Amino acid sequence: MSPPFDRVALIGIGLIGSSLARVLRREGLARHIAVHSRSEATRTKVRELGLADSLHATPEAAVAGADLVVICTPLSAYGDIAAAIAPHLKAGAILTDVGSVKQSVIRDVGPLVPAGVHLVPGHPVAGTEHSGPEAGFADLFRNRWCILTPPPGTDETAVNRVADMWRRCGMNVEIMEARHHDQVMAMTSHLPHLIAYTIVGTATDLEGHIDADVIKFAAGGFRDFTRIAASDPVMWRDIFLNNREAVLEMLGRLTEDLAALQRAIRWGEGEKLQELFTRTRAIRRSLIEAKQA
Repeated sequence: MSPPFDRVALIGIGLIGSSLARVLRREGLARHIAVHSRSEATRTKVRELGLADSLHATPEAAVAGADLVVICTPLSAYGDIAAAIAPHLKAGAILTDVGSVKQSVIRDVGPLVPAGVHLVPGHPVAGTEHSGPEAGFADLFRNRWCILTPPPGTDETAVNRVADMWRRCGMNVEIMEARHHDQVMAMTSHLPHLIAYTIVGTATDLEGHIDADVIKFAAGGFRDFTRIAASDPVMWRDIFLNNREAVLEMLGRLTEDLAALQRAIRWGEGEKLQELFTRTRAIRRSLIEAKQA
């Protein structure tokens, strides 16, 4: 049976891109995998790992003849990449991405997509704190969610082809409106990362003797925060800048809840604390039951 895609072009080859390349290879989803990276060192590493059939220093060369193009770079690069590759996308090609913010993709990429090319923004909700092509692994996507946010009027066949690819990577696929996606991610992903960065930053600003003991006696809670805060700083800078409205809305709600929690602790309101902790423990149990822990 012939693969569903003849030529897939990956623009960027970090954790997500390299993991996708591994699955494309393992599952036989593409006859040819073309990879673009600006870095010669990265292209050398990709060659050593055997992740690509061809390597390209420019995105234009990578997308030539591709029927599926996947942008796997930080969000701040999307506009320039779209402008560069637009004249070189073949008619009928599908353009998708893996970014954590979707309204900005439609805003920055949508106007540049030529007629006859189908834009299907996507977000595989999976990752680790590691980056680079060597950090990828084929099972990264297994049993995770991929959210697609096609703009109104997007060709259904193109959407289905992207959805089928992610399902064959082991993912569950959900289709939703881009604004709703960004609001959900602001709470479930972006705000937790912001909190982790803040807590770890606060710890490093403590007086020397306290700071040293924080590191020495770091238990599960703080250790988990440091893992999250070790994520790619460029990627997360772009996420917060491109989803600022939703993040600020959720941050405002959190600030109000923290103020209420502060009052409960100050005034010894144990029942309120126990009620909150009981309710939040139930959320954790529901995540475990849904196999998203």
